[in-house]
Amino acid sequence: MNQDRKKFFGSLAIPALVATLMLAAKIAEMAFSIDLGRWGLAPHSIQGLTGILTLPFLHGDWEHLFTNIPAVLVLGTALYYCYPTLANPVMIISWLASGFLTWCIGNPGSIHVGASALIYSLNLFLILSGFIRGNRQLIVISLIMVFLYGGFVWGMIPALAKLQNISWEGHLSGAIVGVLLALVLRKKGPQKEEHHWDEDDDKDDPDEGQNPDEKPYWDVPMPSNEDLKVEYRFRN
Repeated sequence: MNQDRKKFFGSLAIPALVATLMLAAKIAEMAFSIDLGRWGLAPHSIQGLTGILTLPFLHGDWEHLFTNIPAVLVLGTALYYCYPTLANPVMIISWLASGFLTWCIGNPGSIHVGASALIYSLNLFLILSGFIRGNRQLIVISLIMVFLYGGFVWGMIPALAKLQNISWEGHLSGAIVGVLLALVLRKKGPQKEEHHWDEDDDKDDPDEGQNPDEKPYWDVPMPSNEDLKVEYRFRN
């Protein structure tokens, strides 16, 4: 297994674990005929604070779940592959901070479930970080995220989100957290490639490969006039 493939599968591990727990929660809910939605995030409620921890694992239906699982896998793997030293802090802060902000701005009496807040945070972090750092590889990743999830902005508009029973508060919270993380962590992790040119490396050493006891050709003394003799020869 080459290094790139090994790095890819290593980057996939934690996102795959999160996706597995998301799936397991829904299977358990269906198998035991229980409603885990009551453990969702309830804004402005002390009891609802526990939903900050459970929010990414609970989903309203199978369609909701299978919409979020691919996004978690793609965005999470990109995060761990491109930002290995920052991935864990970004993942944890995105999870907790976006949930807490949703708890703060959400409509009282509502229940929020789903990994959308986490997904929005990871997406905005990946998109903005690449352009801020000016790293070509990261910019390519940013453009891919825009192509795949460029329509995410509509999920933050209340008038459109409410029609589809979507938590625009969670989407907006995640986006805010992702932008802040990209700005705060912009000096950490991979940066723009810098090329340093060493002038000494570009110059050929005139003495390289020369016998140290042998004088260079330009250091040969000029003969004196006395050493110069002119001989004339006449042919009969």
